[in-house]
Amino acid sequence: MAYSDKFIQMGDAARARVSSVQPNEVDALLTQGALALDIRDKEEHDADHIAGSKHISRGKLEMNVEDEIPNLDTPIITYCNVNYRGALSADSLRAMGYSNVRYIDGGLKAYRAWQTK
Repeated sequence: MAYSDKFIQMGDAARARVSSVQPNEVDALLTQGALALDIRDKEEHDADHIAGSKHISRGKLEMNVEDEIPNLDTPIITYCNVNYRGALSADSLRAMGYSNVRYIDGGLKAYRAWQTK
């Protein structure tokens, strides 16, 4: 998929404002109580997702997240397929007051690649 220049700029700016986690760190963080949040579209989530992850699509995130995750201190790891939607979502959650939110660097694709090593 080709991304527009403005989308890439927005994604890069979001990545500069929020922290990422490396794919090899995800399982330990989940074991410690972090919540994996899949922000991809429903079809993408249905095809593959991190076991136990919560799904809220990027388009509905800001509208629905407070009902789904009311505790602003919940450790959240957002993810998409690669980087940008995950980083944009983490940045939105940060702006909404969520204090412990990061995104998977490289997204689900990097996480799956790490699992197969």
